[in-house]
Amino acid sequence: SLIVVRFMLNLFYKLEKKKFDEKHFLLETVELVLVKEQNGVQFTSSALVSPSGQTHPSGEERETWGKKIDFLLSVIGFAVDLANVWRFPYLCYKNGGGAFLVPYLFFMVIAGMPLFYMELALGQYNREGAAGVWKICPLFKGVGFTVILISLYVGFYYNVIIAWALFYLFSSFSGELPWIHCNNTWNSPNCSDLNSTLLNDTYKTTPALEYFERGVLHLHESSGIDDLGLPRWQLTSCLAVVIVVLYFSLWKGVKTSGKVVWITATMPYVVLTVLLLRGVTLPGAIDGIKAYLSVDFLRLCDAQVWIEAATQICFSLGVGFGVLIAFSSYNKFSNNCYRDAIITSSINSLTSFFSGFVIFSFLGYMSHKHNVALDKVATDGPGLVFIIYPEAIATLPGSSVWAVIFFIMLLTLGIDSAMGGMESVITGLIDEFKFLHKHRELFTLFIVVSTFLISLSCVTNGGIYVFTLLDHFAAGTSILFGVLIEAIGIAWFYGVDRFSDDIQEMIGQRPGLYWRLCWKFVSPCFLLFMVVVSFATFNPPKYGSYYFPTWATMVGWCLSISSMIMVPLYAFYKFCSLPGSFCDKLAYAITPETEHHLVERGEVRQFTVSVMAAFMCTAEQGRLHKFHG
Repeated sequence: SLIVVRFMLNLFYKLEKKKFDEKHFLLETVELVLVKEQNGVQFTSSALVSPSGQTHPSGEERETWGKKIDFLLSVIGFAVDLANVWRFPYLCYKNGGGAFLVPYLFFMVIAGMPLFYMELALGQYNREGAAGVWKICPLFKGVGFTVILISLYVGFYYNVIIAWALFYLFSSFSGELPWIHCNNTWNSPNCSDLNSTLLNDTYKTTPALEYFERGVLHLHESSGIDDLGLPRWQLTSCLAVVIVVLYFSLWKGVKTSGKVVWITATMPYVVLTVLLLRGVTLPGAIDGIKAYLSVDFLRLCDAQVWIEAATQICFSLGVGFGVLIAFSSYNKFSNNCYRDAIITSSINSLTSFFSGFVIFSFLGYMSHKHNVALDKVATDGPGLVFIIYPEAIATLPGSSVWAVIFFIMLLTLGIDSAMGGMESVITGLIDEFKFLHKHRELFTLFIVVSTFLISLSCVTNGGIYVFTLLDHFAAGTSILFGVLIEAIGIAWFYGVDRFSDDIQEMIGQRPGLYWRLCWKFVSPCFLLFMVVVSFATFNPPKYGSYYFPTWATMVGWCLSISSMIMVPLYAFYKFCSLPGSFCDKLAYAITPETEHHLVERGEVRQFTVSVMAAFMCTAEQGRLHKFHG
């Protein structure tokens, strides 16, 4: 009788092909079939079979995206969010129109794209979440927890925006939109339908404004942040629907989320195109677009224009949330992350620019209809998409249909960005605490339910005050600080040369001098400048005419500091937990974990401390880690 014994030997083959000047690596598994006969054991056949997953050089297997397009759509869907619609067009109009593109593109090239590329490469090579990737320099793992906390905090209020959009969507399925007239139960005596004079009268309010603040938020039933009241059941129900959608989009990992983004990442482009085609046919639309594109180069002499362009770059690309690291960690090891970085960051910026045509065609129409200057109707933030734009849509024939289309776009813009933030938290923590891998579904449920419970404070009568406070502090200075520490850790401690070697190992080509200079000098200086500016230009939060009490501002700063403090806290913990003398501890702390055995053997020369320079350096022997100081 024959006894067939099958066993798998995992071998790593590096096949070099000169094709488009790139190296391609093929990981295959050799299946060997052994047949035992009476006269012994002999090899009878062998076959090359494709592996189920991709393996890092360390031999570690990891789930990968079903298709390359799943990854690209996920990154685009995360980076292209509501701010592309309500923030960039207004900044462009306010800061010199087309002239604003000069500082915007300048900062995009010297900081935005290099940081975007850095995070994609960092996640893809190390194949772990935001915290786990710092096995390359354990001293900096605290910044991983910083960005995870920031993503978690943003989820507390970002999901509420999606719930508002869902509420508006449900309200749009009616013969007459509820924000057209002032004869509703929530309207105040100040509400007026006299559109021609309304925007010039500070004592009057529009039906659209009152619908948002009184019909949806019930803000008039709260006196401030210290008088929140109970959650509104209508908004709570919408929030629950959002949480359920997020859970079932994330519970199985990238295999499910990668399919959801086929709808959520592409739908906004279809809707924006449809709205643009409708918008340019409206009276006054061309005037609005001309105002959007008008060039005033004198505005470039204003430092505030450059600061706002730099701030927009920092937040619009989505660096610093850990999402790009998490998404790219599920890529195949040989994926061309350089090409992905160029494509996705460019699409993000082009989307922002394109959405401006849609927004300002309708704002021009509103300006024409009310016979007022464009700056009377131009605004940014939630007020644009929940007050001004719905009011414009309400004046169109078939307004309910256009409202449904518009709020579907807002939903899809918000959902995939929320999915990215959640994935950053989930991937970052399950990669750090390995036992959670087997319980991803339960852990995902725990995260989304916890987010839902905390978000309930934002759907109370005074919930907009909590929302404003979170929006002001959760991801402001803290995210700039987080990206700054990331850049310093990669460029100056792990080393730009070594990081470039990692990229060459993945895609077969080494980053050029431009990218290396940006990573080492330009981007860190840019981020340091932005951190200083964010502190210097800090303004206390307010909503309309309501100014937050001092204690609320202090709570906001505590929230911001709670994420930033993870960097020094973890560094102190790591330093104290390592063995040896001070110099030994430092050597362990900045040496990749895979090379700690070299430190143990004393193959890394001891550090010398210069009091005058306050800087520490180490020399390298052989292929040891370089600390570029």
